Amino acid sequence: MENELVAMNLSKYLLKLLGSILSPGGRHGSLAILIYHRVLPRPDSFLRGIPDADQFNNILGLLAAHFNVLPLGEAIERLQSEDLPPRAVCISFDDGYADNVEIALPILQCHELPATFFVVTGYLDGGVMWNDIVLETMRKAPGSMIDLSPIGFDNYPIKTMQDRYTVAEAVIKKIKYLSPDVRQKTLDKLQKALPVEMNRQLMMSTGQLQKLHKAGMMIGGHTVSHPILSSQDQDAACWEIKEGKRILESLIDHSVDYFAYPNGRPGEDYTYEHVQLVKDCGYKGAVTTAWGAVSEEDDLFQLPRFTPWDRGLSRYMLRLVLNYTRKGAKANDSLA
Repeated sequence: MENELVAMNLSKYLLKLLGSILSPGGRHGSLAILIYHRVLPRPDSFLRGIPDADQFNNILGLLAAHFNVLPLGEAIERLQSEDLPPRAVCISFDDGYADNVEIALPILQCHELPATFFVVTGYLDGGVMWNDIVLETMRKAPGSMIDLSPIGFDNYPIKTMQDRYTVAEAVIKKIKYLSPDVRQKTLDKLQKALPVEMNRQLMMSTGQLQKLHKAGMMIGGHTVSHPILSSQDQDAACWEIKEGKRILESLIDHSVDYFAYPNGRPGEDYTYEHVQLVKDCGYKGAVTTAWGAVSEEDDLFQLPRFTPWDRGLSRYMLRLVLNYTRKGAKANDSLA
């Protein structure tokens, strides 16, 4: 056991050294922005890849000990002024789940680490995101077979949780790029065919949103209904971006300066026209889901993000360190 501990500490030291080489700070600095969505109170085999409280606590302990975790706004300012510390990291959450406040916030406060929360306003106070409707329906549907013909699918076996997750993943993939209206009609058909009880406390309340802000966490925009912007016309996309910002600012009585593109893949989920809309709506910058680290050459409105998925802390740290070498993609890069 003692030898294992020594080996683990040595590997972390070497990875920290490698991180300092790949992200030395100053004029050659780079920034890793981590993406999370939820932190669960305990492991859930159905919700694969989502950290539980113990795992998240271990990750934050690692970040606090070996990296320099900064608020997003400060990190961007220091990147621009060539004053970024080595191994710089920001933590971000997308969508606005209640467990961000109930589970993640106390752990962040315990480690004295900041984070940014990009919140979808339309699901505050009892709403359920469309993908969670699909997941909960597949998890709770009775029987060992499921008939999805009302939404254009076939019959599928759901004997195991793996079966159920596979079906949910296929449905989510199919309806993700539908317009919000058509997607909602599809969900209505699904819920009529397979009525199951939804958790109406899954997303934040207004009070929880305000609690995050009062705790010193940054709040960012993430639209009103989480549409794929590229699937909407320009007026609808503009409304989603602008109205989400307006609602958040009215609720926390503070400016909302950064935006996260829903789904966030450059050139697929948003285009450079949407980048322009975000600028026109008064944001200072925006984040994507293109893997990579931020450098001073990056477009402030297309900042890459990344999250290592390894449960082992040494592998997590290695993947995070190596991410400093990755350059994030952009939508219509030649126009940026």
